[in-house]
Amino acid sequence: MTVAALAHRVVLAWGWHRRLIALAAGAASALAMAPFDLFFVLALTLPVFVWLLDGAGAGRSGIVAAFGIGWWFGFGYFVAGLYWLGNSLLVEPDRFAWALPFAVLGLPAGLAFYTGLGAAIARALWTTGPARILAFAAALAFSEWLRGHAFSGFPWNSFGYALAIVPVWAQGAALFGLWGLTLLTFAVFASPATLIDGRDATTRPWLALAVAAIVLAALAGFGVYRFATVSVTPVDGVRLRIMQPNLPQDEKFRPEAKQRVMERYVTLSDRATGPETMGVRDATLLIWPESAFPFFLEREADALAKIADLLPPGLALVTGAARYEEPAPGQSEGKVYNSVRVIADDGAILATYDKVWLVPFGEFLPFQRLLEQLGIEQLTRVRGGFTAGARPRALTIPRAPLAAPLVCYEAIFPGAVVPEGPRPEWLLNLTNDAWFGLTPGPYQHFAQARLRTIEEGLPLVRAANNGISAVVDPLGRIVRLLPLGRDGVIDAPLPKSIELPPYARYGDIPFFLLTVSFAVAAYLSRRSQIPRERTDGQQW
Repeated sequence: MTVAALAHRVVLAWGWHRRLIALAAGAASALAMAPFDLFFVLALTLPVFVWLLDGAGAGRSGIVAAFGIGWWFGFGYFVAGLYWLGNSLLVEPDRFAWALPFAVLGLPAGLAFYTGLGAAIARALWTTGPARILAFAAALAFSEWLRGHAFSGFPWNSFGYALAIVPVWAQGAALFGLWGLTLLTFAVFASPATLIDGRDATTRPWLALAVAAIVLAALAGFGVYRFATVSVTPVDGVRLRIMQPNLPQDEKFRPEAKQRVMERYVTLSDRATGPETMGVRDATLLIWPESAFPFFLEREADALAKIADLLPPGLALVTGAARYEEPAPGQSEGKVYNSVRVIADDGAILATYDKVWLVPFGEFLPFQRLLEQLGIEQLTRVRGGFTAGARPRALTIPRAPLAAPLVCYEAIFPGAVVPEGPRPEWLLNLTNDAWFGLTPGPYQHFAQARLRTIEEGLPLVRAANNGISAVVDPLGRIVRLLPLGRDGVIDAPLPKSIELPPYARYGDIPFFLLTVSFAVAAYLSRRSQIPRERTDGQQW
């Protein structure tokens, strides 16, 4: 069967055939994300998406049909790309296994609404020939941006990460961020759909593909230029040691395991990595992952004493730790925060950052009191849920530059990782991906945090419970990495920040300008194809 014949069958597909094609194309598209990184799959699946929209019909019924096509495509994409979320419910299966269908199917069903909306908008702008690719890219990129912002946002696995897989293409994020890469991803990888267009639609069906190749070449050229001209050097006098304990998630829940947990942290942190190393005494800053302890640190004097014994003079520890705040006057319950603590060599807590972007159902419940009365609780089992911090803010750490702390998935939000005020010189991401086991989830999380370095021109230091811990320079290059499922330490310098990239200056403005330009060009093409009436009543 020729490509043209296959495309013709897709265009004419109807009913469940059309839905199944959209579902399969969406599911296959998830292979473009980490850890598979098969970005070229989108050159097959996105043209199928376009052909399905070609066959959606005209008018309001066509827009409704397009929404259905987009929903099924998105549902397949999110089920295949996010199925691993169900693993977190199996940490305590007796308590949470009942919610597995809601996590594995319910969340993708909701997220697919955005893909459906994008498809409906695209169909409203639809035209024939190459211009429909512009409508497709503009509408789907806008819907992805909306997914990243509406209802606190969830931009996980946005399609732009497919371009970011290739280091030279990823440098485009310095110009227009993840959302600009998402717009180009839709335009570039959907362009092969025009190769089967007839001469009534275009005399040059190869033109869209040629333009896509030029765009990729231009991105690569910019990336090569950036790698060649931007110099990254280490910060003088800063030597990092990152500890990755690889603890099972269920062990971190048990207060009776606190002695074992502390001993493991202390032993690993002081591990020698070579015959001439002196363990923790080689470092100027020690970093532990998110929610490191199965207890509140302030209430455990012996734990703080062990930390003080571990730290040589002048060495500070940065660690994740749940923080309890005593009830205010007139209140019966205190507040619990998911925090980052800076601890001095004498065990004193010097600084604290409280996580601002909390995970729904993981760290808090929407309609918390009502759902708790029904017997439903969040995964972290904190009565009343975690409390969000007041605002993002920088963290002052002894013997290190000003840092932008990011707890867990706070690192996935483009344009929102750097707090207001004096510019930090590095991103500090503490996370605990043990919830998700040896699945694609931790790889996807790391890929997203890594792209923030290019957008902001800041290095990333990442400490994870079971991976992936790493140091990444401000061009997105990995300096050191400890893989998923391994315990150990990373000794590394801290790369210096670089000059503020355009995206860090202008945010999403370039993305919106490009998106509006695409939409206007598609609209004008559509208008030019509407038959005009002559004065004698005939069309010409």
